[in-house]
Amino acid sequence: MSQLRQKMIRAMQLREFSPKTQEAYVAAVSGIAKYCNKSPDKINQEEVENYLLYLRQELVRSPSTCNVVISGLRFFYEHTIKDETVKLKLPPRKRTKRLPEVLSRQEACRVITCPANIKHRVLLMTAYSAGLRVSELVGLKTKHIDSCRMLIRVEQGKGKKDRYTILSQQLLKELRIYWKACRPENWLFSAKNSTQHLSITSAQRIYNKAKKKEGITKGKGIHTLRHCFATHLLEAGYDVRKIQILMGHRSLSTTMVYLHVSRRDLGMVKSPLDFVDEEITSPWEDTNDTTSV
Repeated sequence: MSQLRQKMIRAMQLREFSPKTQEAYVAAVSGIAKYCNKSPDKINQEEVENYLLYLRQELVRSPSTCNVVISGLRFFYEHTIKDETVKLKLPPRKRTKRLPEVLSRQEACRVITCPANIKHRVLLMTAYSAGLRVSELVGLKTKHIDSCRMLIRVEQGKGKKDRYTILSQQLLKELRIYWKACRPENWLFSAKNSTQHLSITSAQRIYNKAKKKEGITKGKGIHTLRHCFATHLLEAGYDVRKIQILMGHRSLSTTMVYLHVSRRDLGMVKSPLDFVDEEITSPWEDTNDTTSV
């Protein structure tokens, strides 16, 4: 490991950056060094701008990816080598605003009950029933299941915050069956090496396999089950602020996104076409055809 990389990692560790952030920032600096074929401390402002244009226009990287690269490079130049010649006064790239894809209750049920492997089944059921991020899901320990209070403790979730979320009665039954069959000790979902928890990649693979087996094409990634948790609670009439707490969102506006995909309010709105008093007859309609769509 080069001295520059060691210095950068040390600076991030002092600021208690998460391992994922450290990895992304180091990758950003490694990327520009490879692109320019020189040490990153020898790169100037113009070369940085050329690299960002290369990412966006030639590699077609997303705006959010470019923002991470800019943040990583800015940290390197401002806090690692403290080079004032590279200012990186660049406006943040506009983020594409996309609504989350959500499965219906029936589709979610098909996915989480699809695996024949009990561990995989309980993993998916836990993700959906508690609204967990995948990192929180694989990081669960057996001691985090509070059956007396019917709560699941999430330790050091996003933003290094602890919180509680709900423990489903149905999930508790499945967890007890799972515990008798597999006897998890420390990690609720351990890897083959029981001293480590299941990897995020493995959890994603389990979800994608179940979804493919059920013939469901929408809902990319296991995070879809978290989206389903929030949306289905909204559709059931639960208060958005309570859902915010369960989800661990810092801002209510983040939770409000699910109002845009919930059928509860949208389903109550009638199309103006349905306001027409007279029945509209299609010129292509065959009155003798009894076949329904």
